[in-house]
Amino acid sequence: MAVKFRDYYEVLGVSRTATADDIKRAYRQLARKHHPDLQPAAERPRAAERFKEINEAYEVLSDPDKRGKYDALGANWKSGMDFTPTGGERDSAGAAEWEDLGDVSDFFASLFGRAPGRTRRGGVRITIPGSDIEAELPVTLEELLHSARRRITLNGNRSLEVEIPRGAREGTVLRLAGQGEPGVNGGPPGDVYLRLRLIPHPRYRVAGDDLEMDLSLWPWQAVLGAEVRIETPDGPVTLTVPPGSQSGRRLRLRGRGLPRADGSRGDLYAVVRIVVPERPSAAEREAYETLKQRTTVPADRPAGG
Repeated sequence: MAVKFRDYYEVLGVSRTATADDIKRAYRQLARKHHPDLQPAAERPRAAERFKEINEAYEVLSDPDKRGKYDALGANWKSGMDFTPTGGERDSAGAAEWEDLGDVSDFFASLFGRAPGRTRRGGVRITIPGSDIEAELPVTLEELLHSARRRITLNGNRSLEVEIPRGAREGTVLRLAGQGEPGVNGGPPGDVYLRLRLIPHPRYRVAGDDLEMDLSLWPWQAVLGAEVRIETPDGPVTLTVPPGSQSGRRLRLRGRGLPRADGSRGDLYAVVRIVVPERPSAAEREAYETLKQRTTVPADRPAGG
């Protein structure tokens, strides 16, 4: 009796040279996509047929013996062509066993008989791992500095507590094992992956393990040096500005940057920015005029350079 040839490679969307890992990966994606329990009620009958077809293809191509027997038919068979099994594909009673099998295709039964684990009344129970959930978690600089615990809500109703560990950075991915989508038929749940995104801070910039901040100085503070009070993540400190500090100079405060996983910390750099009065008083203008007259600009330095 002729049956229709089934191209199992085409069903899974893989090539005939696909590896076992390729086949498993394709099967998992398709099985999750077409599992009837994950479909709207109106789509379940059609999904069930597709799901059965996917499982049948995987059962053959994931088993080296079955795959070898299937491949022996040759690569010239095309899906839908008539295929007549030989006597070797019939059972010991001489009758083709596919005749009353409702849970496998005629093509499968003509090649392999009844599939192990299958019955005439139902199919194999397939367990499918749950899908992973990926999301972005905005964090503040303070949370990176001091570590923190956050409560987040997934899918609008499920609440989870997340720990932001010491040494976390922008782009760090936190994994919450087993907190993803539930599996099907007892399959394990997926995981939740949270990628940290740092919210810009109004005062500090992150540079690796270090922090940077702008230090605004009046011209006379930069020229003569000064003691200035600045805010750091650990509280206010007095910083000594050396005489002759140019704009862009970086003054380091050790151990006041971001914490590292080993317990140490980066540094904080105060970057000098020289500012001038926007509306100088008459006395200030006079002082600057006097300075202008008494300042000798080196010949190798262009005006304004």
